[in-house]
Amino acid sequence: MQLISQTKDLSAFCVRLTTHKFVTVDTEFLRETTYYPKLCLIQMASADEVQLIDALSLQLDLQPFYDLMANLDVVKVFHSARQDIEIIWKGGRIIPTPLFDTQVAAMVCGFGDQVSYESLAANLANAKIDKSSRFTDWARRPLTDAQIKYAASDVTHLRTIYEKLAEKLEKTGRMEWLTDEMAILNSPSTYEVDPDKAYERVKARIRKPRDLAILIEIAAWREREAQTKDVPRGRILKDDAMGELAVSAPTNSEELSRLRGLSNGFERSKSASDILAAVQRGLARDPETLPPMKPERTNSGSNGAFTQLLRVLLQGIAEDERVAPKIIATSDDLDAIANGDETETQALQGWRRELFGDKALALKRGEVALTVKKGRIIAVPMLQP
Repeated sequence: MQLISQTKDLSAFCVRLTTHKFVTVDTEFLRETTYYPKLCLIQMASADEVQLIDALSLQLDLQPFYDLMANLDVVKVFHSARQDIEIIWKGGRIIPTPLFDTQVAAMVCGFGDQVSYESLAANLANAKIDKSSRFTDWARRPLTDAQIKYAASDVTHLRTIYEKLAEKLEKTGRMEWLTDEMAILNSPSTYEVDPDKAYERVKARIRKPRDLAILIEIAAWREREAQTKDVPRGRILKDDAMGELAVSAPTNSEELSRLRGLSNGFERSKSASDILAAVQRGLARDPETLPPMKPERTNSGSNGAFTQLLRVLLQGIAEDERVAPKIIATSDDLDAIANGDETETQALQGWRRELFGDKALALKRGEVALTVKKGRIIAVPMLQP
């Protein structure tokens, strides 16, 4: 194994990888102080070879790597692929295809929600991962022996994990389930942040359309500022401050100075005038142009109680099928079924409807009841009068 730092060596390596049915891929990057991730290292392995690629080398063009990622004859295997793909999309405008995410596959195979690579390595490859180098500085050169060993382990054991998960999916006929779950990872829109939709990422309690309009404008401003300056969103403005701004709707510097979420003297900064302008845009916005507000989740009342029943049904089915519950239905799906807003609910489509959705609707209509039999939660037909 070597640290590839020149284009000719990378090209030769990628050509060798095209002769294999699959390759395992991982990346090491930094983004603590930037908006965009800084790619430092790429690890790849085939059945008989492991190499590390120095993405910081000035003598290296990553185009052979991007060409391999687009090669339809080679499956690209990642674990928890979203951030890795974001980096590849930003650098090469490529979504690795075909793609296999072992974390998603593990959920389909019953290993629980967001199972770690270390856990899968222990369970499926009988390997123990030394995590001591996980948070080291990957931009510093030369890399230490410990860093190289850790980086290589991220793709070596992944080979065994992939083969065992793929075999299980084929045997259980659940490869289609995985394909459905991979749709988000395969969509370029997942990795393109639209400033006008940045408010969706903000954790803030918004109850009125006016507050939502202001939040949309402030979040869009923050996103553009973070992108332009290449700094984390929180360096521009914290989420709690954005929520406070949306609710209080300040119209001048004096009102800004009274907000607890902003630092002393913030009202005199350029950002303050930008925020006040964003607030004004929000106040002037036609409520008819706003996206629908999501109702706050609550467990009170009949719908809340029924949502809890749906959750029990879901848990029972998930345990029987040995699959992570969130693969079958999300909390939003359960709320939608409980509240009658079922039009686009994923849990009522395809295999999910057959597995869970039809039973959920029957429970809602009073046609089945939940009971426990031999320690298992099951739905049984109700006796009709």
